[in-house]
Amino acid sequence: MATPTKSTGKSSCEACPAHHAGNLIKLGVNMANWDYVVALAGNPNTGKSTVFNALTGLRQHTGNWPGKTVVRAEGGFSYQDQRYKLVDLPGTYSLLSTSTDEEVARDFILFGRPDVTVIVVDATRLERNLNLVLQVLEITDRAIVCLNLIDEAKRHGFTLDERTLARDLGVPVVPTAARQNEGIPQLIYAISEVASGQVVCKPHQIEARESEPLTQAIDKLSGEVATAFPGLANARWVAMRLLEGDPRIIQAVRSGELGELNQTTAVTAGELELAETT
Repeated sequence: MATPTKSTGKSSCEACPAHHAGNLIKLGVNMANWDYVVALAGNPNTGKSTVFNALTGLRQHTGNWPGKTVVRAEGGFSYQDQRYKLVDLPGTYSLLSTSTDEEVARDFILFGRPDVTVIVVDATRLERNLNLVLQVLEITDRAIVCLNLIDEAKRHGFTLDERTLARDLGVPVVPTAARQNEGIPQLIYAISEVASGQVVCKPHQIEARESEPLTQAIDKLSGEVATAFPGLANARWVAMRLLEGDPRIIQAVRSGELGELNQTTAVTAGELELAETT
Protein backbone atom coordinates (compact mmCIF):
# COMPACT_ATOMS: atom_id res chain seq x y z
CA MET A 1 0.00 0.00 0.00
CA ALA A 2 1.25 3.50 -0.77
CA THR A 3 2.66 5.54 2.08
CA PRO A 4 3.35 9.25 2.51
CA THR A 5 6.93 9.95 1.51
CA LYS A 6 9.47 12.60 2.43
CA SER A 7 10.25 14.83 -0.52
CA THR A 8 13.89 14.57 -1.59
CA GLY A 9 14.01 18.23 -2.48
CA LYS A 10 11.79 21.26 -1.98
CA SER A 11 11.24 22.58 -5.50
CA SER A 12 9.55 25.90 -6.09
CA CYS A 13 6.38 24.10 -7.21
CA GLU A 14 6.29 21.93 -4.09
CA ALA A 15 6.76 24.95 -1.85
CA CYS A 16 3.95 26.95 -3.48
CA PRO A 17 0.52 26.96 -1.80
CA ALA A 18 -1.93 24.57 -3.46
CA HIS A 19 -5.11 26.41 -2.55
CA HIS A 20 -7.26 28.10 -5.17
CA ALA A 21 -7.32 31.70 -3.93
CA GLY A 22 -9.98 32.85 -6.40
CA ASN A 23 -12.42 30.12 -5.40
CA LEU A 24 -11.69 30.70 -1.72
CA ILE A 25 -12.83 34.31 -2.15
CA LYS A 26 -16.06 33.04 -3.70
CA LEU A 27 -16.44 30.72 -0.73
CA GLY A 28 -16.08 33.69 1.61
CA VAL A 29 -12.54 32.94 2.82
CA ASN A 30 -10.07 35.82 2.62
CA MET A 31 -6.47 34.65 2.29
CA ALA A 32 -4.86 38.10 2.52
CA ASN A 33 -1.91 37.90 4.95
CA TRP A 34 -2.13 34.09 5.18
CA ASP A 35 0.27 31.63 3.56
CA TYR A 36 -1.72 28.40 3.71
CA VAL A 37 -5.31 27.33 4.30
CA VAL A 38 -6.14 24.21 6.28
CA ALA A 39 -9.58 22.54 6.27
CA LEU A 40 -10.73 20.67 9.36
CA ALA A 41 -13.15 17.85 8.54
CA GLY A 42 -14.67 15.05 10.56
CA ASN A 43 -17.76 13.24 11.81
CA PRO A 44 -19.81 14.88 14.56
CA ASN A 45 -18.66 14.07 18.11
CA THR A 46 -15.04 13.33 17.22
CA GLY A 47 -13.67 16.26 19.21
CA LYS A 48 -13.16 18.31 16.05
CA SER A 49 -14.07 21.58 17.77
CA THR A 50 -11.60 20.78 20.56
CA VAL A 51 -8.87 20.23 17.97
CA PHE A 52 -9.83 23.51 16.32
CA ASN A 53 -9.60 25.37 19.64
CA ALA A 54 -6.29 23.72 20.49
CA LEU A 55 -4.80 24.81 17.16
CA THR A 56 -6.16 28.35 17.08
CA GLY A 57 -6.54 29.40 20.71
CA LEU A 58 -8.44 32.69 20.82
CA ARG A 59 -7.47 33.65 17.26
CA GLN A 60 -10.81 32.71 15.72
CA HIS A 61 -14.15 34.10 14.60
CA THR A 62 -17.44 32.77 13.24
CA GLY A 63 -19.78 33.64 10.41
CA ASN A 64 -21.97 31.95 7.81
CA TRP A 65 -21.00 30.35 4.54
CA PRO A 66 -22.07 32.55 1.58
CA GLY A 67 -25.72 31.96 0.79
CA LYS A 68 -26.07 29.35 3.56
CA THR A 69 -27.31 29.28 7.12
CA VAL A 70 -24.44 26.95 8.03
CA VAL A 71 -22.01 28.45 10.54
CA ARG A 72 -18.35 28.70 9.55
CA ALA A 73 -15.57 29.03 12.14
CA GLU A 74 -12.16 30.36 11.13
CA GLY A 75 -8.97 30.74 13.08
CA GLY A 76 -5.26 30.64 12.59
CA PHE A 77 -1.82 29.92 13.91
CA SER A 78 1.78 30.64 13.01
CA TYR A 79 4.57 28.10 12.70
CA GLN A 80 8.14 28.62 11.47
CA ASP A 81 7.38 32.07 10.04
CA GLN A 82 4.37 30.78 8.09
CA ARG A 83 0.75 31.72 8.77
CA TYR A 84 -1.97 29.07 8.53
CA LYS A 85 -5.67 29.86 8.26
CA LEU A 86 -7.82 27.07 9.69
CA VAL A 87 -11.40 26.61 8.43
CA ASP A 88 -13.66 24.34 10.49
CA LEU A 89 -15.97 22.51 8.08
CA PRO A 90 -19.42 21.27 9.18
CA GLY A 91 -19.33 17.89 10.90
CA THR A 92 -20.54 15.28 8.40
CA TYR A 93 -20.65 11.50 7.98
CA SER A 94 -20.06 11.67 4.21
CA LEU A 95 -19.40 14.01 1.30
CA LEU A 96 -22.18 12.77 -0.96
CA SER A 97 -23.86 16.20 -0.95
CA THR A 98 -27.19 14.90 0.34
CA SER A 99 -27.41 17.73 2.88
CA THR A 100 -26.33 21.36 3.06
CA ASP A 101 -23.56 20.50 5.53
CA GLU A 102 -22.18 17.81 3.23
CA GLU A 103 -22.40 20.14 0.23
CA VAL A 104 -20.49 22.90 2.04
CA ALA A 105 -17.73 20.53 3.19
CA ARG A 106 -17.40 18.81 -0.17
CA ASP A 107 -17.33 22.03 -2.19
CA PHE A 108 -14.70 23.60 0.05
CA ILE A 109 -12.35 20.63 -0.30
CA LEU A 110 -12.92 20.30 -4.05
CA PHE A 111 -13.11 23.90 -5.23
CA GLY A 112 -11.21 25.70 -2.48
CA ARG A 113 -8.46 23.11 -2.75
CA PRO A 114 -7.01 23.61 0.75
CA ASP A 115 -3.29 23.12 1.22
CA VAL A 116 -4.07 20.49 3.86
CA THR A 117 -7.29 18.77 4.93
CA VAL A 118 -7.10 17.44 8.49
CA ILE A 119 -9.65 14.68 9.05
CA VAL A 120 -10.44 14.28 12.75
CA VAL A 121 -11.50 10.75 13.70
CA ASP A 122 -12.58 9.22 17.01
CA ALA A 123 -9.96 6.65 18.01
CA THR A 124 -12.63 4.69 19.90
CA ARG A 125 -14.83 4.40 16.79
CA LEU A 126 -12.23 4.29 14.04
CA GLU A 127 -14.04 1.90 11.70
CA ARG A 128 -17.17 4.07 11.69
CA ASN A 129 -15.12 7.20 10.90
CA LEU A 130 -13.09 5.70 8.03
CA ASN A 131 -15.99 6.14 5.60
CA LEU A 132 -15.46 9.91 5.59
CA VAL A 133 -11.68 9.52 5.53
CA LEU A 134 -11.81 7.43 2.35
CA GLN A 135 -14.22 9.88 0.70
CA VAL A 136 -11.92 12.82 1.44
CA LEU A 137 -8.95 10.89 0.03
CA GLU A 138 -10.87 10.43 -3.22
CA ILE A 139 -10.93 14.23 -3.61
CA THR A 140 -7.56 15.41 -2.32
CA ASP A 141 -4.08 13.96 -1.87
CA ARG A 142 -3.14 16.61 0.72
CA ALA A 143 -4.58 15.14 3.88
CA ILE A 144 -3.74 14.18 7.45
CA VAL A 145 -5.71 11.91 9.76
CA CYS A 146 -5.93 13.27 13.30
CA LEU A 147 -6.49 10.21 15.50
CA ASN A 148 -8.21 12.08 18.32
CA LEU A 149 -9.45 10.83 21.70
CA ILE A 150 -6.48 8.48 21.88
CA ASP A 151 -6.65 8.77 25.68
CA GLU A 152 -10.21 7.40 25.65
CA ALA A 153 -9.14 4.56 23.37
CA LYS A 154 -6.35 3.58 25.75
CA ARG A 155 -8.73 3.78 28.70
CA HIS A 156 -11.03 1.28 26.94
CA GLY A 157 -8.10 -1.04 26.23
CA PHE A 158 -7.83 -0.33 22.49
CA THR A 159 -4.42 -0.62 20.86
CA LEU A 160 -3.97 1.48 17.72
CA ASP A 161 -0.94 1.35 15.45
CA GLU A 162 -0.81 4.77 13.78
CA ARG A 163 2.19 3.79 11.63
CA THR A 164 0.35 0.86 10.08
CA LEU A 165 -2.72 3.04 9.58
CA ALA A 166 -0.59 5.71 7.87
CA ARG A 167 0.91 3.06 5.62
CA ASP A 168 -2.50 1.66 4.67
CA LEU A 169 -4.11 5.08 4.09
CA GLY A 170 -1.07 6.67 2.44
CA VAL A 171 -1.28 9.85 4.51
CA PRO A 172 0.22 10.96 7.86
CA VAL A 173 -1.67 9.86 10.97
CA VAL A 174 -1.18 11.84 14.19
CA PRO A 175 -2.57 10.56 17.54
CA THR A 176 -3.97 13.33 19.74
CA ALA A 177 -5.84 13.93 22.95
CA ALA A 178 -6.85 17.49 22.16
CA ARG A 179 -8.47 18.18 25.53
CA GLN A 180 -5.07 17.68 27.15
CA ASN A 181 -3.21 19.31 24.22
CA GLU A 182 -1.42 16.01 23.62
CA GLY A 183 -0.21 15.52 20.07
CA ILE A 184 -1.11 19.05 18.97
CA PRO A 185 2.54 20.11 18.41
CA GLN A 186 3.03 16.98 16.31
CA LEU A 187 -0.15 17.77 14.35
CA ILE A 188 1.08 21.30 13.61
CA TYR A 189 4.40 19.88 12.43
CA ALA A 190 2.61 17.40 10.12
CA ILE A 191 0.45 20.21 8.72
CA SER A 192 3.54 22.25 7.87
CA GLU A 193 5.20 19.23 6.24
CA VAL A 194 2.24 18.51 3.95
CA ALA A 195 1.45 22.17 3.20
CA SER A 196 5.03 22.92 2.18
CA GLY A 197 5.42 19.78 0.09
CA GLN A 198 8.05 18.28 2.38
CA VAL A 199 5.78 15.24 2.74
CA VAL A 200 4.04 13.92 -0.38
CA CYS A 201 0.90 11.90 0.34
CA LYS A 202 -0.04 8.86 -1.70
CA PRO A 203 -3.57 8.19 -0.46
CA HIS A 204 -5.35 4.89 -0.73
CA GLN A 205 -8.34 4.95 -3.06
CA ILE A 206 -11.04 2.33 -3.27
CA GLU A 207 -10.68 -0.05 -6.21
CA ALA A 208 -13.42 -2.32 -7.48
CA ARG A 209 -12.90 -5.44 -9.58
CA GLU A 210 -12.29 -4.61 -13.23
CA SER A 211 -14.91 -7.14 -14.36
CA GLU A 212 -17.72 -5.15 -12.80
CA PRO A 213 -19.73 -3.07 -15.32
CA LEU A 214 -19.68 -0.08 -12.97
CA THR A 215 -15.88 -0.13 -12.86
CA GLN A 216 -15.73 -0.23 -16.65
CA ALA A 217 -18.07 2.77 -16.84
CA ILE A 218 -15.99 4.67 -14.26
CA ASP A 219 -12.77 3.90 -16.11
CA LYS A 220 -14.20 5.05 -19.43
CA LEU A 221 -15.72 8.23 -18.07
CA SER A 222 -12.68 9.11 -15.93
CA GLY A 223 -10.54 8.86 -19.07
CA GLU A 224 -12.84 11.31 -20.83
CA VAL A 225 -12.75 13.66 -17.82
CA ALA A 226 -8.95 13.50 -17.72
CA THR A 227 -8.80 14.30 -21.44
CA ALA A 228 -11.17 17.25 -21.07
CA PHE A 229 -9.40 18.57 -17.96
CA PRO A 230 -5.69 17.61 -18.19
CA GLY A 231 -3.90 17.36 -14.86
CA LEU A 232 -7.07 16.99 -12.80
CA ALA A 233 -5.97 14.96 -9.77
CA ASN A 234 -9.37 13.45 -8.96
CA ALA A 235 -10.77 12.57 -12.39
CA ARG A 236 -11.95 9.16 -11.13
CA TRP A 237 -13.91 10.71 -8.27
CA VAL A 238 -15.46 13.26 -10.66
CA ALA A 239 -16.50 10.40 -12.95
CA MET A 240 -18.21 8.62 -10.06
CA ARG A 241 -20.10 11.77 -9.07
CA LEU A 242 -21.19 12.31 -12.69
CA LEU A 243 -22.54 8.77 -12.82
CA GLU A 244 -24.44 9.52 -9.61
CA GLY A 245 -25.96 12.59 -11.31
CA ASP A 246 -24.43 15.10 -8.86
CA PRO A 247 -25.81 18.47 -10.08
CA ARG A 248 -22.94 20.55 -8.68
CA ILE A 249 -20.29 18.46 -10.43
CA ILE A 250 -22.30 18.43 -13.66
CA GLN A 251 -22.44 22.24 -13.48
CA ALA A 252 -18.68 22.43 -12.86
CA VAL A 253 -18.00 20.25 -15.91
CA ARG A 254 -20.32 22.19 -18.20
CA SER A 255 -18.97 25.58 -17.10
CA GLY A 256 -15.33 24.51 -17.31
CA GLU A 257 -14.86 25.30 -13.61
CA LEU A 258 -13.05 22.00 -13.06
CA GLY A 259 -10.39 23.03 -15.55
CA GLU A 260 -9.73 26.21 -13.59
CA LEU A 261 -8.70 24.22 -10.52
CA ASN A 262 -5.33 23.43 -12.07
CA GLN A 263 -4.64 26.96 -13.24
CA THR A 264 -2.65 29.54 -11.30
CA THR A 265 -4.00 30.36 -7.86
CA ALA A 266 -2.96 33.99 -8.09
CA VAL A 267 -5.61 36.66 -7.62
CA THR A 268 -5.51 40.30 -8.41
CA ALA A 269 -5.00 43.03 -5.85
CA GLY A 270 -8.52 44.19 -6.62
CA GLU A 271 -9.96 40.79 -5.70
CA LEU A 272 -8.08 40.74 -2.41
CA GLU A 273 -9.19 44.31 -1.66
CA LEU A 274 -12.77 43.28 -2.36
CA ALA A 275 -12.40 40.27 -0.07
CA GLU A 276 -11.07 42.41 2.76
CA THR A 277 -14.22 44.53 2.68
CA THR A 278 -16.57 41.52 2.94
